[in-house]
Amino acid sequence: MYYLGKLFGNRVSSYLIKALCPVQKKPAKNSFLSIVGFVFLFLFSLDVISASDDVHTPDKYDKDNALKFSQAALDRTIGSYDFVTEDKKPVDITQFRGKPLVISLIYTSCHHICPMLTNYLAEVVEIAKEALGEESFSVVTIGFDTAVDSPERMRLFARERNIDTSNWDFLSTDKDTIEAFSNDVGFIFFKSPKGFDHLSQITVLDAEGKVYRQVYGVKYEPPLLVEPLKELIFGNRTESTMVAGWINNIRLFCTIYDPLSGRYEFDYSIFIGIALGIIILGAIAIFIVREWRKNKINGTS
Repeated sequence: MYYLGKLFGNRVSSYLIKALCPVQKKPAKNSFLSIVGFVFLFLFSLDVISASDDVHTPDKYDKDNALKFSQAALDRTIGSYDFVTEDKKPVDITQFRGKPLVISLIYTSCHHICPMLTNYLAEVVEIAKEALGEESFSVVTIGFDTAVDSPERMRLFARERNIDTSNWDFLSTDKDTIEAFSNDVGFIFFKSPKGFDHLSQITVLDAEGKVYRQVYGVKYEPPLLVEPLKELIFGNRTESTMVAGWINNIRLFCTIYDPLSGRYEFDYSIFIGIALGIIILGAIAIFIVREWRKNKINGTS
């Protein structure tokens, strides 16, 4: 009766019970068919109830699926989304176009992973700015827990991290916007007893707003983030003069990461090698010319 009640309602189930299990005696054949019918309805109701329960079960976080979802966003152009800065100024994400954009999604009530991710990102951003230039790219940290991550909370989160650098904004928005935006950049998150389950992910957009690279982990080797930025800033930039283009190509190939110092440095060894090569080729050319002249003089004499 309980399962039939859940499936068909109490009134309908009572009619079914009376139809399948009447009080008056019936022939054995009809009684047997009634029992079979009742068992069938009982089993069917269990399947429907189970299926119904599955439909209402919230999606669970799966790292592999989250990673596939993230990678599927590569080469996707991010559209227009409205945010509010920590100073309560409205801003559209498309306003950051014109230079590469580094995006980090966090929630401010996180007391472990998100602060660690942001602190380490600040270290890598400093390394990148030293190598690529202070104004060469922008950074945004976006709060995805819209019920909590207000402009005030985002400003406090930045202050607690001692982040006060140019071209780095801490943004808030509404629930619908963050859901659409996070899906667009390939970032999914799920409510959990400990807060939220999500990938530790940094997204890099190119100057046109297209997803260029995804970087994973709370801590990672700095080149994983700096190299994509270097490629975008020096490798794909269209310069007005040939000299400026040559300079950027040199900076692209000659600025390398030194794991001992943890910083990017200009590699002069390439120029030393080129200079030695020119000297050696020059010496060989001089030797050939001298020998040619000597043979010519000997031949005429």
